[in-house]
Amino acid sequence: MGDYGPPKRVTKWAGVVLFTVLISCGVIGTPIYIYHHGLALSEILLFTFYFFATSFSITMGYHRLFSHVTYKTNNFIRFLLLFFGAATYEESALKWASQHRQHHQFTDTPLDPHNSKRGFWYCHIGWIIFYKHAVNWDNVKDLMQSKLVMHQHKYIDLWSVTAGIFLPLAIGWATGHLLGAFLMSVCLRMFLVMNSAFFINSYAHMIGDNEFNREESARDHWLGAIITNGEGYHSYHHKFPNDYRNGIRWHYWDPTKWAIFLLSKLGLAWDLKRTPSSLIQSAFAAAQR
Repeated sequence: MGDYGPPKRVTKWAGVVLFTVLISCGVIGTPIYIYHHGLALSEILLFTFYFFATSFSITMGYHRLFSHVTYKTNNFIRFLLLFFGAATYEESALKWASQHRQHHQFTDTPLDPHNSKRGFWYCHIGWIIFYKHAVNWDNVKDLMQSKLVMHQHKYIDLWSVTAGIFLPLAIGWATGHLLGAFLMSVCLRMFLVMNSAFFINSYAHMIGDNEFNREESARDHWLGAIITNGEGYHSYHHKFPNDYRNGIRWHYWDPTKWAIFLLSKLGLAWDLKRTPSSLIQSAFAAAQR
């Protein structure tokens, strides 16, 4: 199935081209478009829907459901999370989960895919564009039992084009704003959602307080939580990765936790995993010594 190994230096030109397009069209092109054409309500609604649908598919789906199995849900919700997760162009859920589980197993070591000791740039985006990482599929054998997960993995390019490009462009064309849909709901949205996810690997390992485990770089910070749909309470997450919550206090910004909890109240999610308060208090106290 494969073995873990150190990353190999190689430039992934497809990634370079993709980010060049996203920056040129999304970050630079969008303000120019808005200046000349204004913003239609349909453009705002499409961008807003796609931004939240895809960003939550990473935090609720790829991360807390598929990587850590912190809750269970039905196949319809799993399909939606896989569909809009593919629209982010962050690989298949299977590969994403495998590399994320490897990150937790080998945090801050050479076998960590985005080792924070190599600096902000490397763990934010450099590890994706300029390095090739061996993937050991042995750590996702549980996910391989899912036909949905495996179909998305096998046909990830088709899923990504359909969900991330074709569908928003089709909606933009139908509403008379094809160019706006391309610039905002494809390029700008993809750029923002990608960087939100990337901040978990960089910002959340460098800024804040590692109040639950002083031996690891993972940190808790309120701004990181806002940027990442609640993933910024990263010290807690690394200590208790199987908890469906990242923000454990009522005032901690964790909309992903709230969304999962809402699904449970609607009967669409169950077996939500929560770390006992006694273990949380013990871990916190031990880290303060």
